[in-house]
Amino acid sequence: MHALVGQNFLDDLALVLCVAAVATVFFQLLRQPLVVGYLVAGMVVGPHVPLPIYVNPERIREISDLGVILLIFSIGLEFRFRRLLRLAPTAGLVTLFQVTTMIVLGYTAARWMGWTPMEALFTGAIVSISSTTVVAKAFEEHRVEGRVRELSLGILLAEDLTAIILLAVLATLAGGEAFTLYSFSLTGGRLIAFLAGLAAIGYLIVPYAIAGVARLGRAETLLIAAVGVCFAFAMTAAQAGYSVALGAFVAGSLVAESGYGAKVEQEIGPVRDIFGAIFFVSVGMLIQPNLLIQHWRAVALITSVVVAGKIMGVSGAAMAIGERPTVAIRTGFALAQIGEFSFIIAEVARSNGAGRDFLYSMAVAVSTITAFLTPFLIRASEPAAQLIERTVPAPLAAVVAQYVGWAGRLRGNLRIEE
Repeated sequence: MHALVGQNFLDDLALVLCVAAVATVFFQLLRQPLVVGYLVAGMVVGPHVPLPIYVNPERIREISDLGVILLIFSIGLEFRFRRLLRLAPTAGLVTLFQVTTMIVLGYTAARWMGWTPMEALFTGAIVSISSTTVVAKAFEEHRVEGRVRELSLGILLAEDLTAIILLAVLATLAGGEAFTLYSFSLTGGRLIAFLAGLAAIGYLIVPYAIAGVARLGRAETLLIAAVGVCFAFAMTAAQAGYSVALGAFVAGSLVAESGYGAKVEQEIGPVRDIFGAIFFVSVGMLIQPNLLIQHWRAVALITSVVVAGKIMGVSGAAMAIGERPTVAIRTGFALAQIGEFSFIIAEVARSNGAGRDFLYSMAVAVSTITAFLTPFLIRASEPAAQLIERTVPAPLAAVVAQYVGWAGRLRGNLRIEE
């Protein structure tokens, strides 16, 4: 039997979308998450599974970032700047605690397996950043709303900002240069200055421009204008050396300031879903079953560290700032994965000779497995939270409730009104 191979970009795109369509219909009939269907479709059309369908991963990867940009832009549409200011202290504290915890756990696990100190440090960084794209898609699919969604997305944004600083620090260490407080402060200062400048200039232009376009009364014109703003900001962030997702999020928040965020989100939905599907298929194409079999112990250990560490780290930190236990636990379950920044961190290690090639493959494998598990964890989070609440001894539950109430009142006094 002849293999069905994409000869050009159009062939590749057709194969990806056709296989994804079949997979999503099949998984929907089974009442399973669509993200899992996309990952399986990626394995089917990818180079690592011996099936008679094959597309060029490089050609598909060129457009897969479009899915990331549009997904993150859609998240930004939900977060006006006052809301971001209100979330910043709480999400920032949770992020600080859980990233520190995960770096320590990842480093310890890697050293236990005999990896070098530098490989262990990069492993800690790899397991510390959750996937905004995976969570956004899973939340959309499972219709997660309310405080869990708000807190989770706030933490994810804070983690993305943290990842940018981590990348600068790790690149310095991997290059053999000395890390100093001055270089760290300089990196953080540049990031803050870039975001402040981008937001300030955008705030003077984007909301008024989008409102003006919306008053024309043409949905198509509004969609094109909003997507244009999205990609302009993503390109600006990329040229400044930052993530395209960061620029897309800022663009979404600025469009939301126009008062037409909900309308734009409604119009952009179908386009976002198509390119989001292509992104998740491209992630599935990276899965290497032979690698998973060969290094299954390391992959299993790091996956366990990610899932258990993030559930406990995020849940504990969220309760420490005064979130109700149910919200904290559900948020911890939702963020128990790694994603795009993990690939980038692993690539920095490989390109600088700070780690073996296996480190990148391990990051891809753990990211894929945890992306696969995320929809199931979200589905199981509420029953798990209820079970934990029922089984906690009454005296401990009373102490926790008293503390959460006190911390919640303190947080409320400091809250910035929307």
